[in-house]
Parts: sequence; C-alpha cells; structure tokens
Amino acid sequence: MQLYCIDTGVPENGDATLPLVILHGLFGSADNWRSHIKQWQDERRVIAVDLRNHGRSPHADGMQYAAMAADVVALLDELEVKRFDLLGHSMGGKVAMTLARLHPARVAHLIVADVAPVAYDHGHDDIFAAMRRVEAGRPTSRRDAAALMQEEVDDAATRQFLATNLLRGDDGIMYWRVGLDEISAGYEAIIAPPDGDRPFEGATLLIRGGASHYVPDRYRESVDAVLPNAEWQTLDGAGHWLHAEQPEAFRDAVNRFLAAS
Repeated sequence: MQLYCIDTGVPENGDATLPLVILHGLFGSADNWRSHIKQWQDERRVIAVDLRNHGRSPHADGMQYAAMAADVVALLDELEVKRFDLLGHSMGGKVAMTLARLHPARVAHLIVADVAPVAYDHGHDDIFAAMRRVEAGRPTSRRDAAALMQEEVDDAATRQFLATNLLRGDDGIMYWRVGLDEISAGYEAIIAPPDGDRPFEGATLLIRGGASHYVPDRYRESVDAVLPNAEWQTLDGAGHWLHAEQPEAFRDAVNRFLAAS
C-alpha cells in the first residue's frame, strides 16, 4: 500500500528536529491539516499522511488498525524516516496508538487528539446515509451535493467537511474520492480499540475537546492501561474537530508538549 503524503522536507534550520507525522481522522485527509503544516514547516519536517481509502491514497479492503499502521510504517521506511513525533486525530489517533505500541522505539512523542483506546458505538449512520444519497443522486455541483446531504445531516459544518472529499468526474458528476465501500465494510474495525498488546510508555499528550463526548473522564482507566504516561489537556469549548475549531490553542498545546518533553 503506497500512501500519499504531504512532505515539507527538512527546513534549513531544522536538521536536528525530528519530523512530525500527522494522521487524520475518518473521512479526513492530509489536506485538512494544511494550515497547521504551514505553521510548523519552518521549524521541522512535517509529513501529513492520507490513510488508506482516504484522500489521494489507494483504496483497499480492510480497515484494521494494525494494517493501517503498517501502511504508515512502510511509507516512513520509504522516506527513510526512522524516528519521529506522531500526531493522530480520531481514527488517526487510534492508528497512531497502534503504531506506537507496535514500534515504540520509533516514536519519540505521541499526541492523540480527541479519541480514547476504547470501542465506540456506531455513530456515523447519518454520514454514510448522506454520502450514499449523493452517490445515488449523481449531482453535478457542490451545491446539489450539499442539498442531498442535508436530507440526512443537519449540521452545516459536517456537510462542509464531507464535501472536501468530493471531486468532479470527466462526465461532470460529483463523486467521492474516499473508498466508501471499503470504509463501510470495515466500520466495525474502525470503532474497535487500537491494535497492540502492550502499553506505549513514551511521552504522550492526550488532548481533548471540552465539548466533545469522545474522551470522558470515565475512560481514564482505559487510557492509563494503554498510555500510562499520558498528559491530559482539555480545550474548553472545543468539539471533536478541536484542531479546526481552536487551531491556535491546539497548536500551542502541541508545541508546548514537544518543547517540554
């Protein structure tokens, strides 16, 4: 699996700084992180990855976390990146936890954004329904696609986020660039806990949104079992997409953690 990535390369003054590898969440892509990449790239090499079935990466069966982590490791091997700081949001956070557990010597710092190492309930039925409605409706514009999605998804921000995955085909029809069939078939693996049978004992920051339900206090025991050295930080008022809702506060928390540990 040859993944696509945005790779800024090593900046002139960043030779001694480890690369920062970024893994997006479900239905996201490396493109969602461009504003953060722009801020970080002057100080360090940044590698933002499109996970399988997302963005510009290939589509393939299987959404197990061990498989997705292996995809990322293969990419980093190709780029000759041996040791790195690792940031993952939501589904990407579970990929990051899996990678850190399976290859702890390669991860210097781990940042997990608004996800816990637990199994979650089904929570994307409306999104799958909206995306299938767009497929069936064969819209010829983003406006028409948004109208179709609105029949299933009330939240405008969610519709706007999903629309980042729309492309126009040669026939003028809008289509999803994500592997929707593969993601749907692998959804049970996506909501499952991360893979790995041992804790990651390296320096870790768990940053959560204060208005998000993904990492409540009751998950602390589960987090401690997998990430025993995790520092918790809450961005008050932020929801699940905390890096987009409060970008400066999110970036400040990441920078402080990387500088201090």
